[in-house]
Amino acid sequence: MAAAGGWSRWLLWAAVVAHVVALGAGFVEDLDESFKENRKDDIWLVDFYAPWCGHCKKLEPVWNEVGIEMKNMGSPVKVGKMDATSFSSIASEFGVRGYPTIKLLKGDLAYNYRGPRTKDDIIEFANRVAGPLIRPLPSQHMFEHVQKRHRVLFVYVGGESPLKEKYIEVASELIVYTYFFSALEDVLPEYVTLPELPAVVVFKDGTYFVYDEYEDGDLSSWINRERFQGYLNVDGFTLYELGDTGKLVAIAVIDDKNSSVEHTRLKSVVQEVARDYRDHFHSDLTIPTIVVLNTSNQQYFLPDRHIENTEDMVQFINNILDGTAEAQGGDGLLQRIKRIIYDAKSTVMSVFKSSPLLGCFLFGLPLGVISIMCYGICTADTDGGVDEHEAAKKENCDQELTDEGSEEEQEEERNRRCTELSDGELKQKDIMEKKKD
Repeated sequence: MAAAGGWSRWLLWAAVVAHVVALGAGFVEDLDESFKENRKDDIWLVDFYAPWCGHCKKLEPVWNEVGIEMKNMGSPVKVGKMDATSFSSIASEFGVRGYPTIKLLKGDLAYNYRGPRTKDDIIEFANRVAGPLIRPLPSQHMFEHVQKRHRVLFVYVGGESPLKEKYIEVASELIVYTYFFSALEDVLPEYVTLPELPAVVVFKDGTYFVYDEYEDGDLSSWINRERFQGYLNVDGFTLYELGDTGKLVAIAVIDDKNSSVEHTRLKSVVQEVARDYRDHFHSDLTIPTIVVLNTSNQQYFLPDRHIENTEDMVQFINNILDGTAEAQGGDGLLQRIKRIIYDAKSTVMSVFKSSPLLGCFLFGLPLGVISIMCYGICTADTDGGVDEHEAAKKENCDQELTDEGSEEEQEEERNRRCTELSDGELKQKDIMEKKKD
């Protein structure tokens, strides 16, 4: 009876899961070639996938949850998915280069999603990009509410100006990464002092920084650098985004769940340097340790001695800046070849793990065809060489005969000369072999 009850519960659980999956799939539209013409009146969040892709299969249940959540919250964003291998021309038109690729399509614009593939992160991206580029902050209460929600906050302060036009232009480019707000000066906290108006201010790390065109350069580059906290948890996606900033990235490799003195000390050292030395440094591992990445050329640096305190950390970064620290990695030709080999190997292994039969078909069939072609070419060359040799011998024999005598005499003479020619070749071959010995 107990076994029967357990079996019943398992069937009930499986039925619930199947219902949830089917429900989620109902809120995600399967798109075809008609999507190209019908999409412009709506905002679409689309997953371009390949049926054989393991990462795509892993994303599918998350994508169904995104469809349910977006529908329940009454979002104007429609959620869909498209088989990029069946509709390759449309996928190519939208710039799809790998699988899965997530894009938000808004009018004539297509925004790429490059964050973690979780439900909350994807929905946050969709709501941010689908909304207005610049969100107004009409009151101090609203400012405080937004500041609590966002660890990094960009605010334009002032009226109409060329700086605001530039700010809007940058927002249209970087809205995929962060929010952009605008406010009047009296909305800002009392501790904020602006040298002049209009101004662009970023609030983060418990303080604020004002954009200075002469010191900070291009506004887009400045915002792209400042959209990260001074100290933050880094995953693969965040590290990839940091590569766009061209900054040196100091990484403390620690275990956040480990509360030992060594892990806590190293974490506090990096936090203190990020906070107090910002202006000075604007520009197989043992754990815990520190890695500094040069995201402009993919080089990295490891300390040559143990980092004990803030002074050691500052000295390590100074050694990197003055060129005395040894660089590893990089984007040289050899490193690029190694990365290509690694990426190719990873792709092949991923295909075989997700679908062994498909992997055998994709890679075994071309290799089999190539092998048959090579065998045919080699065999044809060998036979052709023998035939040409025999034909040449016969032609030589024919040329040496005269027109004198009967046909029978000419045939006997031809056979005799060809036999002599063969004997001569054999003698020459024996002589060459003796020379080799």
